[in-house]
Amino acid sequence: MNTSMPKRTLNICMVSDFAYPALGGVESHLYNNSQCLMQRGHKVVIITHSHGRRQGVRYLAGGLKVYYIPAVIVYSNASLPTFFCTFPLFRQIFIREQIDIVHGHQAFSTFCHEAILHARSMGLKTVFTDHSLLGFADTSGILLNKMLKFTLSDVHHAICVSHTSKENTVLRAALDPQQVSVIPNAIIAEQFEPQEEARDPRWITIVVLSRLVYRKGIDLLIAAVPRICQLCPNVRFVIGGDGPKRIDLEQMREQHMLQDRVELLGSVKAADVRQVLVRGDIFLNTSLTEAFCIAIVEAASCGLLVVSTKVGGIPEVLPRHMITFAAPEEDSIVDSLLEAIGRVGDRHNHPELSPRRFHSQVKKMYSWHNVAKRTEIVYYKIIDIEEPPLIERLRRYFGIGLVAGKLFCLIAAADFLLGMLLAWIWPASKIEIARQFSSEKYEHILANNKSHNLRHADAE
Repeated sequence: MNTSMPKRTLNICMVSDFAYPALGGVESHLYNNSQCLMQRGHKVVIITHSHGRRQGVRYLAGGLKVYYIPAVIVYSNASLPTFFCTFPLFRQIFIREQIDIVHGHQAFSTFCHEAILHARSMGLKTVFTDHSLLGFADTSGILLNKMLKFTLSDVHHAICVSHTSKENTVLRAALDPQQVSVIPNAIIAEQFEPQEEARDPRWITIVVLSRLVYRKGIDLLIAAVPRICQLCPNVRFVIGGDGPKRIDLEQMREQHMLQDRVELLGSVKAADVRQVLVRGDIFLNTSLTEAFCIAIVEAASCGLLVVSTKVGGIPEVLPRHMITFAAPEEDSIVDSLLEAIGRVGDRHNHPELSPRRFHSQVKKMYSWHNVAKRTEIVYYKIIDIEEPPLIERLRRYFGIGLVAGKLFCLIAAADFLLGMLLAWIWPASKIEIARQFSSEKYEHILANNKSHNLRHADAE
């Protein structure tokens, strides 16, 4: 890609069902990448579904505007597919915010697929970022792969968070590998600094922070915890996260009477993740499939030795001295944990396990500013691509399959006609353009508030 192209500010719309205040790797990626793109001079807005009472338009730090749209949630924070019903609202937002590029995130996100479909009907440029790995044999994988192939058949560029994820996406969606870039996740290392005094020297603490769902291997965790507690009387577990598997963890704790050895925190806010991590010596990840796993990077930055299942793109993430791998099997996880417990217990003979050393190494490897810069290059690469005629778009959909291809052609044609109807009913000239957020005014207000608070404190 040509990195010497002239600087040009863009209006970007990030779309996903997975966004703050929910906690996860996609949510973190969406927020931090948007903030860094804004710092590079671009305008960024996010579209996601409502979260509880958080509905309508909200502003996050730095003036990041988020549209929380009411939607029916069906499973694992994903919204109910509506196909055409979101088009009027999405079109209003795209025009109101003068969007140049619509960037969808996560194959599981209904909003992502619908936004890309509607954006293409409006002639907007589109990018898709895949954060997950999916199989090819199970029913859900087959259906989602077909949906992904439909979406990516007419997308301008795709991004994956690891090389393993890229191979998986290229195979699932039958893409040209040259249309797919690898841009990893990152962290703000300054927010994940070690704090060795936070650890309890009486225990070796194993921390787990994860969605408590089957895909995250919680059944393996449930099987391994009692065995480790029996073999190592000086080990305790701190488990954060929520989900349908939480009741199974509670039952395991009750059955084995481990109330004093297993602490269940429930849902953990993003701002509190570091406070949980610095309590630990070892971070455990039992995922059955994972494209990147940003959680192990955060844990390593806080100085924890990582034990993780060797699945998906995880082997690409950390240097070998920071992580101990296990097969996604109960016995292998127990063996790897015992090995890690032995290394942590004899830390003075393992200088490579220094928390400060871990932190400085991670800080050099991962940066959101680097992610934003590489994402910006993708945007510049596609922004001036000439739009194909409708018949060319339909031809792409038609090649998806004998039956599915015809169905997808009908959906794309119907969406295009709906776009023409909406343009007639609500012309773009009648839609009020949103006022530009002034970062200079925002910084000025923050500085004044800070000065006022300092004067108030001095007066007291």
